[in-house]
Amino acid sequence: MATNVVMPQMGESIAEGTIVRWIKKVGDAVDRDEPLFEISTDKVDAEIPSPAAGVLTDIKVKEGETVAVNSVVATIGAAGEAGAAPPAAEASAAAEPARAAAAQAAGAGTPGQSVPEAAVGQPETAPAAGAAPGGNGRGATDKDELRRQKSSPLVRRIARDHNVDISQIQGTGISGRVTKHDILGYIESGAATGAPSAPAARPMPAPGPAFRPGENVQIVPMSVMRKKIAEHMVLSAHTSPHVYSVYEVNFGRVAALRDRRKAEFEAAGAKLTFTAFVAKVIVDALRQFPMVNASIDGDNIVYKKDINLGIAVALDQGLIVPVIRHADEKNLLGLTRAINDLAARARSKKLNPDEVQNGTFTITNPGVFGALYGLPLINQPQVAILGVGSIEKRAVVIDDAIAIRPVCHLTLGYDHRLIDGADAGRFLAFVKERLEGFEEGWM
Repeated sequence: MATNVVMPQMGESIAEGTIVRWIKKVGDAVDRDEPLFEISTDKVDAEIPSPAAGVLTDIKVKEGETVAVNSVVATIGAAGEAGAAPPAAEASAAAEPARAAAAQAAGAGTPGQSVPEAAVGQPETAPAAGAAPGGNGRGATDKDELRRQKSSPLVRRIARDHNVDISQIQGTGISGRVTKHDILGYIESGAATGAPSAPAARPMPAPGPAFRPGENVQIVPMSVMRKKIAEHMVLSAHTSPHVYSVYEVNFGRVAALRDRRKAEFEAAGAKLTFTAFVAKVIVDALRQFPMVNASIDGDNIVYKKDINLGIAVALDQGLIVPVIRHADEKNLLGLTRAINDLAARARSKKLNPDEVQNGTFTITNPGVFGALYGLPLINQPQVAILGVGSIEKRAVVIDDAIAIRPVCHLTLGYDHRLIDGADAGRFLAFVKERLEGFEEGWM
C-alpha cells in the first residue's frame, strides 16, 4: 500500500517549506525514519525522515520548489512496486472527470464545445454566495479576511507596527499568502501610509545597478537559507533602532578556571569553552535586568519569565540560532553540554523545529573568526543581542602595574525603543564584574 510523504509543519507559524535536496531518488529503497529529503523554512533547515519503509516510487516536488505544509511531495510504495505515472499524465487523467462535471453543470450548449480551463475544479477561495464578480460587497471582504488569515503572526505584527493594511498587499506566497518579503517590499516602496498627520516621507533613492553590461561578473542565485537570512536581517533593521555599547573584559580568571576544570568536563562528555562561561553569566544578568529579556508588542512591553538562550552557530552556507530552553535552570556543565549538542546537530541538520524558536536573548561569537568585536543585528522579536569578540592576550593595567591577560570585547546591541544607554551600561557592567570575578562555586 502506497504511503504519501507530506511537507511537515516545522513550527506553529510556518505555512510552507522549500525542498532543498532529495537524498533519495525514484526507485531507491528506503527504511522507516531514514533521511528522505532536506527542507528549508523560515525557522530551520532539516532532513526529513521517511514515514514508512519501501521504495520511493514518485517525487512530486522538485528541488528548489516551495509548497504549502501538508502538501504531498512524494510517494513510498511497497518493495518491487513500479514507479508512479508521470505527473503531467496523472494530472490530465485526474482532470478529465472534473472537466466533464464542469461541462454538465455549465450546461454546455453545442455538443463537443470545450470548457474553459478556469471552469475546471473548484477555486481555492470561492467568493461568497451573491458576491459580485468585480469584488464589490461581501466577496471582497471575504478575500481580504482570507489574506489576513494566510499571513503569519510575524507578518501581521510588522503590519501593525507600520500601520499597514495587509488586505492591500498582493501576496506571492502559497495561495496568495502575504510573506515577509511581500510586506517588507511594500513598506520599502513607500506604499505604506502612516497616520494622516505624519509628514510625507521623502522617497528613498533607488540603488544603482549591481553590475553593468560588459563587466566581468559571476551571477549565482541565493540559496534558500541565504534568502531567509536576508529577510530576517532586513526585518530587524526596519524594526529596531539599534544602539551598541562595547566593554573590555579581563578573562584571566575565567581562563584559569577553564584550564583547571576542562579535563573534568571532558571526562563528563562536555568540551568546556569560553562561550559556556559567558552564557552562565548572561543568564544571571538577564535575571537582574528583565527588560533585556523582553519583547515589544505594539505599545506593550512583554517581559519573558523564561530565559531561552539562543547561541548563533555558523554553517557553511549561513547562520542558525538554536535555543537552550530554560537556560537559567542549568549549571555550567548543563550549559556546556547543551551548547555542544545544539552546535553539532545544527551543523549536521538534525535540529528539531522547536529548538530554533522562542529564544529570548541571543549570543553570537564573531571572535571565533578573529574579529576584535562585532555589531550584530538583533534577532527579532528579541530586544538585545551579545557579540563576543576574540580573546587575546594584551597588556593591561592591574593595581598600577602592567600585566599580560586574556582580554575580550563584549558588544551589546539593543533596541533603543526599550533599552537606554544607562540600562545597557548597567547590564554590561554586571556581566564584566561577574566574568572578571567568576567563582568556582558558580560552576
